[in-house]
Amino acid sequence: MAETIEWRAARLAAARDLTPDIRLIEIETDGAFVPPAPGSHINVAVQIGERADRRSYSVVGPCQDGRYRIAVKRLPESRGGSAYMWSLAPGARLTVSTPGNHFALSPHRPDYLLVAGGIGITPIYSMALALQEAGVPFRVLYGARGRADLALADDLAERIGGRLECFVSDEGRRIGFAAEIERLAPGGELYVCGPIGMLEDAKSAWAASGRPVGGLRFETFGSSGRFATKGFTVRIPRLGREIEVPANASMLDALEAAGVEMISDCRRGECGLCALTILDKDGIVDHRDVFFSDEEKASDAKLCTCVSRVAGGSITVDTADRMAP
Repeated sequence: MAETIEWRAARLAAARDLTPDIRLIEIETDGAFVPPAPGSHINVAVQIGERADRRSYSVVGPCQDGRYRIAVKRLPESRGGSAYMWSLAPGARLTVSTPGNHFALSPHRPDYLLVAGGIGITPIYSMALALQEAGVPFRVLYGARGRADLALADDLAERIGGRLECFVSDEGRRIGFAAEIERLAPGGELYVCGPIGMLEDAKSAWAASGRPVGGLRFETFGSSGRFATKGFTVRIPRLGREIEVPANASMLDALEAAGVEMISDCRRGECGLCALTILDKDGIVDHRDVFFSDEEKASDAKLCTCVSRVAGGSITVDTADRMAP
């Protein structure tokens, strides 16, 4: 179900770099401020070349001063949203939504384990501050490639102290989900936001632990995969179409731009509405969604067009939608 949001005129009030490729942006909106709950995001209208689009960003912190804060990571394979946000200077006018939340923090649990990978720290940071204020048991595990990539780690350490533990892969440290889940009190919940590999590791360890399925909550950025992001070709025989998907666009974006009618909602690989049937392929399908199970991904029967791609080659798909007039 699509979330109900209200769009507001806004202004970029301030910006500063947290790391060489992560920028914290402060946004003031016109009209009444709607406080964000932990795990909330706001949508921001962006301009990708000649095309208007939107991007979702997790809100950083409780924003008690009436400013929304988002952290934007600029990636070399960006589809254009982060580059647009980085191009803006303080004073720039924006259009943003009121907060929505697909990653809400459940109350009154006996224990919480919060895990972040890279830019995934943004919703986890807000959750940690809320749990610290509530005085309930929790731990935060933060993984990154290098120490320079640990955005918000110093600030979070000052606020929650020893509840934070960092894992830097360049230093040979990785999060062992099985052992960490074993430490979690019965009835406790695990919240994970990070790249697809981290989410898959968490899901496998959680399933092996025998804990209730509903105790694992996760969110993905919808852009990380196991293979480098490259362009590829999509063929739709029934429509007689062959469409090129550039490296800086999703398959869903390319299909819509070519006039193929699609159904979608989350655009983050979570809802499955944009999935299409795979008829053939001559490359590797890089499943970047969290909608399909591991078994479904291994079968290569379908893919979520909003995030998944093909690594080298082409893919042939079918869709019941007709080309837009």
